[in-house]
Amino acid sequence: MPKLWTTTIETHRRAVRDAVLDTAAALVARHGIRAVTMSEIAAEAGVGRATLYKYFPDVEAILRAWHERHVAGHLARLAEVGEQPGTPGERLAAVLETYADIRHGSGRHGELADLLHRGEHVAGAERRLHEIVRALIAEGAEAGELRNDVAPDELARFCVHALSAAGTLRSRPAVRRLVEVTLDGLSPREAARTRRVPRAPLRH
Repeated sequence: MPKLWTTTIETHRRAVRDAVLDTAAALVARHGIRAVTMSEIAAEAGVGRATLYKYFPDVEAILRAWHERHVAGHLARLAEVGEQPGTPGERLAAVLETYADIRHGSGRHGELADLLHRGEHVAGAERRLHEIVRALIAEGAEAGELRNDVAPDELARFCVHALSAAGTLRSRPAVRRLVEVTLDGLSPREAARTRRVPRAPLRH
């Protein structure tokens, strides 16, 4: 089969697949997960039912594929932001702001995300996100921009868990404040303050 023909077929298949995923997500947002059928998706996407079943066996498979694409797109965006010019601290701030914005916007797909936010693709994405943040924190600590009294791995977990709360906030100014508070916890002056504060004895 000629290469041009093969490329054309693959491009067409990708376009059909993307149209199906986008249509399914839009229908779920309007009507809820349990109200969406394969027939509705086919009609809205402009493909035949037989064609749709060649791509996906059922609605759940479509929604799972949509979520995998959704998560992969966010990861690619975060990785790109982390590689932009700037100091480690500046790049970390940009990554954390981007991640918080993503979490804030995820409320639009609440029911769908809640249903699909599990599985190996999500676990893999969480590991990759953790590594992006951890590497920037380690680089910033070495450069003296960020605190070095706590392991980068622990600080990365702190950042990711803290900013996951952005999904529950109602406004972007609130999201920005959450990012600022999280970044303040990584500063060298916060490390110095922590060392000065006496710790209460552990109670058994």
